[in-house]
Amino acid sequence: MSTPARPLRIGPRAAIALLLVTLIGIAAFGWPLLADRQSGLAHSQDAPWLFAALLPLLVAVVVATIADQGMDAKAVAMLGVLAAVGAALRPLGAGTAGLEPMFFLMVLSGRVLGPGFGFVLGSVTMFASALLTGGVGPWMPFQMLAMGWFSLGAGLLPSQGRIRGRAELLMLAAYGFVGSFAYGTVMNLQGWVLLQGMGQGISFHPGDPVAANLARFVAYCAATSLGWDLGRAALTVVLTLAVGGTLLKALRRAVRKAAFEAPVSFGSG
Repeated sequence: MSTPARPLRIGPRAAIALLLVTLIGIAAFGWPLLADRQSGLAHSQDAPWLFAALLPLLVAVVVATIADQGMDAKAVAMLGVLAAVGAALRPLGAGTAGLEPMFFLMVLSGRVLGPGFGFVLGSVTMFASALLTGGVGPWMPFQMLAMGWFSLGAGLLPSQGRIRGRAELLMLAAYGFVGSFAYGTVMNLQGWVLLQGMGQGISFHPGDPVAANLARFVAYCAATSLGWDLGRAALTVVLTLAVGGTLLKALRRAVRKAAFEAPVSFGSG
């Protein structure tokens, strides 16, 4: 069986755009660790700038992918449908022990449709979800980046042609488990620098050595979000193993029927 076509495989231009997004994201998440005490730390202040940079770069990823691989209205339509489904899934478990069913959909979509599609899908889904639930705030661009990375990672897993069946589901479940914790940890870094006075052992201290602050950050994650992240990870594993096989087949069938990479030819008359 041939490997299904991927509508947003990473080509040279898309790779450059994704690299720029990633570098900006790393700087946005991590710069407070390197700032001094007089820097006026507040992610609420840098979030609008990050959002302003993120949106055109997301467009650049899509445009670069079109230039590298070719992408038509069918791929955009699939992006819209999956983003809408993901945005609708997220509120179902919001506020309940971290149970967020959208994560398993991002894992499977990134796996079938590739890392480029996965990154754009994760970011757009989080943006749509924020609009749907009223969760628009300084955290939103950080959530878009973190979810984009989460979905992109699923698309970078070993080739679909080599791993299929139960082994593939176990691999995706393992990735979903680890990735759910990684998402929560990255998002903790965004919020942690804003919270002061939580206790000497877990508070962020601007200007302190990076190693000391990272030790406090680990303690902060263990004290505040470990249970929440565990709920998200466990649900992602359960849903992936329970319905992942069926959804993978449906997504792959949709990709084959859409024939995203079929060459377009024009008759002479």
